[in-house]
Amino acid sequence: MIAALEMAEAAGFDRVWASEDPDSWDAIALLSAAAVRTSRIELATGVLNPFYRHPALIAASTSTLDRLSDGRAVLGLGRGQPEWYERKLGIDTGQPLARLEEAIALLRQWWASPHTASSEGPIGVAGWERRFGPLRQPPILLAAAGPRAVDLAGRVADGIIFNEMTSLPAIRRIVDDARRSAEAAGRDPSALQFVARPGLVVTDDPTPAIARKKRGIALINTLPGMDRLLESPNFDVSAILGEARRAMKTDELLAQGGAFTDMRREGDLPAAMTAIPDAFVEELAAIGSLGHIAARIEMLRLVGVTEVVAMRADLPPEREWPSLIEALKSP
Repeated sequence: MIAALEMAEAAGFDRVWASEDPDSWDAIALLSAAAVRTSRIELATGVLNPFYRHPALIAASTSTLDRLSDGRAVLGLGRGQPEWYERKLGIDTGQPLARLEEAIALLRQWWASPHTASSEGPIGVAGWERRFGPLRQPPILLAAAGPRAVDLAGRVADGIIFNEMTSLPAIRRIVDDARRSAEAAGRDPSALQFVARPGLVVTDDPTPAIARKKRGIALINTLPGMDRLLESPNFDVSAILGEARRAMKTDELLAQGGAFTDMRREGDLPAAMTAIPDAFVEELAAIGSLGHIAARIEMLRLVGVTEVVAMRADLPPEREWPSLIEALKSP
């Protein structure tokens, strides 16, 4: 895995994102290992949250990563899925957005001299002093879907990370809303970063890739609020995801605190995938020839996207990465 990150840097990628869910990898540990084996590529978490990790731990981990990497840490932050933390892990998840805003304020205090932070929100920190901070203030990008989270990102964060296959209409709306919030807060809206994950797959045979992307939609976009990211004038998104949600037993399992492992085991994934039309996936994802994908990336750029992310599993062999990057560079 670390070798792949080394190859990503050598190929010319600018940033690598490591995901973190409570049933999977520790993003900070993985990126810290990569920090000492790379020298240029930025190392980003996608995403941490202030439930699973207390903001004091996020401050420590990100500062450590930034120092290990000579100033290359990027913090992706979100609220996660509160049902998992509250109902299975026994963590208080009250006031998720208030906690996110408070966490950002605390991080910015801990990351600046004299590295002391206080807050009076639901987290509540009483003048806790840290011994060191990062080499520089790492950018904080929010995984934001709903209007209040988008407003928060525009007011206090450095940008937004979109879920994989967020539709062009949804991206356009969210970018515009975040920029308006930034301007109203007296910030420079043009400085915001917008990171898209368009489900990029270069292939002459889209069928296997479409099937893989259907699995992602069935697992992720059936979660509460995630349907709004697939906004489309051409499909009844509510009906499609409603049928997929019933097949996956999402509501029932989430009420018990069930995570992705439970959904894969107890949901009817084939039925959920059947409910999702191929044409819908083709509209959402950048699957096809290099020319098709380059055109999709240009469309993303025109609606405000500043960074495009590809999933490693969808990329061609590592030896082809440099030519792929060159072919897809913006003119």
